[in-house]
Amino acid sequence: MVNKKEAGKKFLIREAVEDDVPVLVEFLAKLALHVSGAPPQSLKEREWDRLHGVLLSSLTDANKHIMVAEVPGAGLVGMGYIYISRNQGIWEQTSHVEYRSAFIDDVWVEPEFRKLGIFPDLLRSLVAFAESRGAYELVLEYSASNKEAKAAWTRLGFKTIGVRAAAFTTAVQEVLNNRS
Repeated sequence: MVNKKEAGKKFLIREAVEDDVPVLVEFLAKLALHVSGAPPQSLKEREWDRLHGVLLSSLTDANKHIMVAEVPGAGLVGMGYIYISRNQGIWEQTSHVEYRSAFIDDVWVEPEFRKLGIFPDLLRSLVAFAESRGAYELVLEYSASNKEAKAAWTRLGFKTIGVRAAAFTTAVQEVLNNRS
């Protein structure tokens, strides 16, 4: 029996399969452009191949999970990607504890398909995966300039607990070499 909430849905949330990967690469490119505010452009072939390989290998990795949203007649309209990370929890521990965190790496829903409930349904499936792998926390990052993402994640209970700083290894090496 289908409940009313399910009967009114015009989309399907399912696990990604190999045939989905080219579209997922395009979603990641759109997400990167959205975050950076850059105008639409195509990925260079080398970058497309790299992302394709990463996503393809993720489909068979037991600690990674990719879900897609599909609309009949429109095809794929969204994706969510999560992976499990383990650390030994050395801070303030008196016994061996392995912490498992789930990193929500990428979530994308095509703009014309937003506000249909796709995002929360993708997230439900990602959270279920995290719980099935024993993850005790969800971690994500988004650009400080992406106010839409901040609002969405904050509504779901995510709180900023730190700042992520990034640098290219070549830049750090240059600074280190100039100090010698």
